[in-house]
Amino acid sequence: MAQEFDVVILGGGTGGYVAAIRAAQMNLSVAVVEKDKMGGTCLHRGCIPSKALLRSAEVYREAKDGERFGVETKEVSLNFTKVQERKQGIVDQLHKGVEALMKKGKIEVFRGMGRLLGPSIFSPMPGSVSVEFADGTDNEILIPKQLILATGSRPNSLPGLELDGEVILSSDHALTMEQLPKSIVIVGGGVIGIEWASMLADFGVEVTVVEYADRILPTEDRDISQAMKRALEKRGVTIHTGTKVLPDTVEKDDASVTIQADQSGHTVSLSAEKMLVSVGRKANVEGIGLENTDIVVEKGVIQVNKFLQTKESHIYAIGDCIGGLQLAHVASHEGIKAVEHIANVKTEPIDYSLIAKCIYSSPEVSSVGYTEAEAKEQGYDVKVGKFSFQAIGKALVYGETDGFVKIVADKETDDVLGVHMMGPHVTDMIAEGALARVLNATPWEIGETIHPHPTLSEAIGEAALAVDGKAIHQ
Repeated sequence: MAQEFDVVILGGGTGGYVAAIRAAQMNLSVAVVEKDKMGGTCLHRGCIPSKALLRSAEVYREAKDGERFGVETKEVSLNFTKVQERKQGIVDQLHKGVEALMKKGKIEVFRGMGRLLGPSIFSPMPGSVSVEFADGTDNEILIPKQLILATGSRPNSLPGLELDGEVILSSDHALTMEQLPKSIVIVGGGVIGIEWASMLADFGVEVTVVEYADRILPTEDRDISQAMKRALEKRGVTIHTGTKVLPDTVEKDDASVTIQADQSGHTVSLSAEKMLVSVGRKANVEGIGLENTDIVVEKGVIQVNKFLQTKESHIYAIGDCIGGLQLAHVASHEGIKAVEHIANVKTEPIDYSLIAKCIYSSPEVSSVGYTEAEAKEQGYDVKVGKFSFQAIGKALVYGETDGFVKIVADKETDDVLGVHMMGPHVTDMIAEGALARVLNATPWEIGETIHPHPTLSEAIGEAALAVDGKAIHQ
């Protein structure tokens, strides 16, 4: 049987379900095809479960450190089963919320594997969707006027380094561990690798991080990378940068794994109970029928124009499957933009330099805009203001003074080019920096904004003043 819709969305993750809600708000008939659970990677295997575990790790660390705050406890223990139960409870609650939003918007959800068809009796254009149901019932054919691909991504690995889910893990596997290992080697010092390094160190695991680049968090400002390395090492994490693991040397059994790595021509041997491979994510573009269309895939991701249209103009693609910033809030915004373009609403293309990025390690990291090095590479003559949390009263009250706020500005126009933060709750504060970028604000305007005292946000105002040498407490 064939059903017609104004919009069909292939994938019910953060990008897909948000796009569906926006389409329903615009009185379009909408269907979502999802082979797993609504909410996708972010809700079930990414953002939410990992942050729930990070919060438990943070509470455990703070409880052990309670004496510093005058709170004396005889003994602090960790019940990892309850940690996992709490995580799953949060995921389940949010999943029910997404399902309720689908019902509220009268959005039809087809729970099966969707594949694009070429021109057929159903439609002269490619893009009809065949839905294959896991229970073996007959396929459903969906005929959309417009189609949005939101198929997401999955953890990547290195050639020759096979993920077995037992000893050599992806982040997906790690989220479902029933017990913590005593030691772990994390291959990859990017965002996911550093979040896991921070979390597991707080849980008491012996952590080693191996990063191929010359620094961890290589896409962040260099000052952030250096400060994070010091903060993690202070907590016992061993970090090897400029180091390439050699997959063909891996040896493992049920209780441990060993691998050799090349570090500037010297061989380093790394051993642990578990290995976590965190080397980016791979777009889900296989097996969805792209070969039945003229859609272009380059370097493993779907190519789109500035309005998120593929080479087939009635087919859009959003989120991780198009590469770029593989972040949940980016996918959601792309979904909204795609739907508004479909509905002929006047909309501007996304400026990705205005989007904030967050790392939920301890200390946290957040940023928006250009790093100092990137701004210089773009030809800007820059001026920089930097202010440490060590001089912020609220940070001292919290007992978390590692980190700083750094603002990069254009000497010629005085516009803010980038804001970079490391420290307590900076993922909640970066929105001010993002707004400054959207409004082409200047450091003077941020500095003239009266930040309440005592708050962590005072560091932003002081960093803005520091750009022109006017910080008060520095």
